Amino acid sequence: MMDAVNNVIVQISDVVWNYLLLFLLVGTGIFFTIRTRFVQVRRFKTAWMRVFGGFSLKGKKAGKDGMSSFQALATAIAAQVGTGNIAGCATALVSGGPGAIFWMWLAAFFGMATIYGEAVLAQKSKKRDENGEVVGGPVYYITHVFKGGFGRFLAVFFAVAVILALGFMGNMVQSNSISDAFYTAFAIPRWAMGLVVALLAAFIFLGGISRIASFTEKVVPVMAALYLCGALIVLIMNIGNLPSAVASIFVGAFCPRALAGSAAGMTVRMAMRYGVARGLFSNEAGMGSTPHAHAIADVKDPEEQGEVAMIGVFIDTFVVLTMTALVILSSGVLDEMIDAGTTGTPVAQAAFATGFKGFGPKFVAVCLLFFAFSTIIGWYFFARQNVKYLWGAKAVLPFSIIVVAFVFLGSLLKVELVWNLSDLFNGLMVIPNLIALLALSGVVAKAAAEFRKK
Repeated sequence: MMDAVNNVIVQISDVVWNYLLLFLLVGTGIFFTIRTRFVQVRRFKTAWMRVFGGFSLKGKKAGKDGMSSFQALATAIAAQVGTGNIAGCATALVSGGPGAIFWMWLAAFFGMATIYGEAVLAQKSKKRDENGEVVGGPVYYITHVFKGGFGRFLAVFFAVAVILALGFMGNMVQSNSISDAFYTAFAIPRWAMGLVVALLAAFIFLGGISRIASFTEKVVPVMAALYLCGALIVLIMNIGNLPSAVASIFVGAFCPRALAGSAAGMTVRMAMRYGVARGLFSNEAGMGSTPHAHAIADVKDPEEQGEVAMIGVFIDTFVVLTMTALVILSSGVLDEMIDAGTTGTPVAQAAFATGFKGFGPKFVAVCLLFFAFSTIIGWYFFARQNVKYLWGAKAVLPFSIIVVAFVFLGSLLKVELVWNLSDLFNGLMVIPNLIALLALSGVVAKAAAEFRKK
């Protein structure tokens, strides 16, 4: 019975992610790119300086008025840069070949315009809860544009999907990835690793927005720097293969049959499908997750946070994910992995082993701990905002306790049905978000145009 249910869920999820959302998300990105007159190009330099001009690992303490712009970005990136940047990238390469990376880049480029719109609308629609704390997210701009029962239905559907997909099932998946990686690399019992992760999560959860902001602004830059330094070392050690690795991305995107080895069996359609799908899943542009963080940024103009949000997609895809791809492609392990049918984290571990030898799998495991744990914190925060929307601030504490229990349980069990349900609800939550985004595209276009004149 469970196997039959799981198979149905997989089939539905495949249709949602590989067909419906692939076109909807990319199409929305193209639409917003045109309506904002290529805001991701025009405002990129300004956005970059806005993020890193006053960069600090110790910003102001977050509170009822929200958090700093950088803290909001760090919280968003905490969710964006996760297992998808390692396991998702590796899976895309094995399933779609080197050309998948080009389509990841293209999806991310258009996604930068989408996430700009999400952040602007989240800022414009944010409110205060019964305790005077700033709250925001897609539920608020959904009910702003769609009045009455229909708007309420879409908002509730979205909120429930986020709570299930991210708060519960998604965080089970993340903790399972951590426990698996550490069991493989260090032989640490899964229950022990799960207990450590659950206790750390509880400590941060119970500290509220202030502790979440403090954690993300410090850990996210450090974890990104650690991973990028390790990847750079491996790339330098395999520098002779780097030109052909870069070339294979472009050849594989348009003429995969010209590639050598097992990747020659891929098609343009496969490269496009897996590249776009995995890329969108990684950077979360259009999914409705990151607006929860960007909504509570304490900024003067909503457009400022829209620009900051674009940098999150850039860092996720064009920096972190690209480095993973180049390490795998320059290592020479891809053909072997394709032939063996190996996907996910083991592919990245094998690639890093070409530079770090036996330490390679351990290095990936440590990075995965940072990536997955920060995602747990980010996803918890996103789900928390929707719990407050549905049941008020009083529901946050019991919700937090339940999430901690799910994090621990996830480290022990890899239930395929849970993993697949997480993917499905991740996809379903996108639909009401995109409906609202498209309906409010005029607001975003006007905001981008007026801000350009300031």
